[in-house]
Amino acid sequence: MYFTDRGIEELEDRRGEEEVTLAWVADRLRAFVDRHPEFENATERLATFLARDDEDDPDE
Repeated sequence: MYFTDRGIEELEDRRGEEEVTLAWVADRLRAFVDRHPEFENATERLATFLARDDEDDPDE
């Protein structure tokens, strides 16, 4: 288990039953980067990963 899995598990536990739009997710990612600009690159990579199909991912 990676350290980040704890945050992912918390997200699933707290909000796993909710339905959200991708616009909501994008808004939350922007808010996160505004508060934590040092994570801009990682957030951008995550957003790009989520935006593309697995077939389009050159890293896979």
